[in-house]
Amino acid sequence: MVALVGLVVTAQMGGSAMEWHFRCGYAVLTLLLFRLVWGWLGGYWSRFRQFVASPAAAWAYARTPFEERPASVGHNPMGAWSVLAMLLALGLQVTAGLFSDDEIATAGPLVAHASSAWVNLATQYHTRIGKLAVFALLALHIATVLYYRHRRKLDLITPMVSGDKILPLGTPESTDSLATRVLALVVLVLIAVAVAFLLP
Repeated sequence: MVALVGLVVTAQMGGSAMEWHFRCGYAVLTLLLFRLVWGWLGGYWSRFRQFVASPAAAWAYARTPFEERPASVGHNPMGAWSVLAMLLALGLQVTAGLFSDDEIATAGPLVAHASSAWVNLATQYHTRIGKLAVFALLALHIATVLYYRHRRKLDLITPMVSGDKILPLGTPESTDSLATRVLALVVLVLIAVAVAFLLP
């Protein structure tokens, strides 16, 4: 969230602040790549195959009255798809940024490796459609969390921050050992180093 706020603020400031705009963009790219990798290597409930439901299941969940919906360990079926939408929107926005050029003083690090037509398309997407899509998904995400908090009396923020949630007996636990945390740190550092060295 800090990196996203940094991206918005530095983009509005322009000028020398664009250096920090790129740094925030690289941070978002690093976190996105980490989440994708962790979706395969992470704990039980971090893996995509455990929390992403089929579109049919998500639609059925949406049509079920709130009081009859089964309790979910992490994201409910609709929430899981919103996470995927956010990852996709951020991924497209960051990728477009790498190829964007304002034709004044700022150009993405991969502009030299793309055709002018692709650069123009990426720039248009990054500064218009992509930005609005990210804003819309962020607003929807925040509004949903607030709705559950105030109207449904369900706290989604605390478990997200602490990683702990009271669950029914027999629910599979997510692996949260020292080894898992070390692995996560190693994966994050390797991705950060790769981003730093591969992008000029």
